[in-house]
Amino acid sequence: MRQQPAAPPDCSARSMPDSQPDLFGSDAALPEGFRYQPDLVSPDAERALLAELAQLPFKPFDFHGWEGKRRIVSFGWRYDYGKRAVAEAEPLPDYLERLRATAAAFAALPEAELRQVLVTEYAPGAGIGWHRDKLEFGEVIGISLLSATSLRFRLARPGGGWQRRALTVAPRSAYLLQGAARHRWYHSIRPVETLRYSVTFRRYVANVGRGGVPAPL
Repeated sequence: MRQQPAAPPDCSARSMPDSQPDLFGSDAALPEGFRYQPDLVSPDAERALLAELAQLPFKPFDFHGWEGKRRIVSFGWRYDYGKRAVAEAEPLPDYLERLRATAAAFAALPEAELRQVLVTEYAPGAGIGWHRDKLEFGEVIGISLLSATSLRFRLARPGGGWQRRALTVAPRSAYLLQGAARHRWYHSIRPVETLRYSVTFRRYVANVGRGGVPAPL
């Protein structure tokens, strides 16, 4: 029987192998540039969103022919692994336009700059390995729906080993990755135990500036 290849990273991410013990400091400060807001979405808004998401044409995350456990739908822009480039996707539906306004207000970013939206369905057992998002994208805003998950961070120490951080992100909460949290720290999501959805908004940038940091459009 053909052996299944190892799971790839997120479709918009650069991965890094994990050869260290999976230990996290729960009381350590979270990475600079990370911000978390519980209850950004109301229970009524979450129920309405879940009803809309249930109608989406999800497809398994595809990485050069390998299909992951999570399923995705992109709007605005998407990352094409075959071409190694960003490509246009379907325009945002009205309900995601409204959610984008909420996300932009939370992140203090212009709404129009959050031009890439990824909706992800995590079935039990699905997660994301260690990665940083592609440099074609700037700030990242994640909104969690339906169930909680563990968002983990790590950064290589100059003398070896890792600095590690972790946070449980609750349903209806949001987080922002910018600065060091976005461009220096790697992050991952543990395989979930119950069905979870996330809506991720990314600021799409035109090019990559000095030091590998994206320059704005």
